Amino acid sequence: IFDLDGTLLDSMYLWDTIGEAYLVNRGITPEPGLNQKFKTMSIVQAAEYYRAVYGITDEIQSIIDGVNGMIDRFYRDSVKTKPGVLRLLERFRTNGVKMCVATATDRYMVEAGLKRNGILDYFCEIFTCTEVGFGKDSPVIYQKALQTLDTRQAETLVFEDAPYAVQTAKAAGFPVVGIYEEAFKTEQQQVKEFCDYYLMSLEDWKD
Repeated sequence: IFDLDGTLLDSMYLWDTIGEAYLVNRGITPEPGLNQKFKTMSIVQAAEYYRAVYGITDEIQSIIDGVNGMIDRFYRDSVKTKPGVLRLLERFRTNGVKMCVATATDRYMVEAGLKRNGILDYFCEIFTCTEVGFGKDSPVIYQKALQTLDTRQAETLVFEDAPYAVQTAKAAGFPVVGIYEEAFKTEQQQVKEFCDYYLMSLEDWKD
């Protein structure tokens, strides 16, 4: 089970700033540290936060569309994979390993980014927080992925870069591979504490 942003795709830096950028775009001054707070939220949770804290009256889907519209071109036209991704996916497929994606990013951008880099067909399914109805502070997305893979949980690796997601997957009983991501560089000790394996890059994967 692969996370997308920061694990498969080099795209976390976009999400590092979009929370505040959306408000600035609407003429609203964001609170200090908002981007850091949004790192642990799905886009639905972020939209709900905008409504509750900033008084934005748009419908949830309208807010989501606005946020996505600021960055969706990146997934279509320029996003790249993290180092070692293609080699690892090919190795897994050759060995008969079933793979899927579990991500907080909405499906159409996920598919665009994977397709652009020629890796969409490696995955049997894509699970998004929006579609399952829970962020990665809940294990639901990983559990649904496990049901589709139909593999033993103890043998189903979750690849994640975000500390809170690593912790969620591990607490739910999955073996976790923590991946270094610059966006979380100050939280790497937390990642190491909860994951079973830790890689600076997918290039470092050893069978």
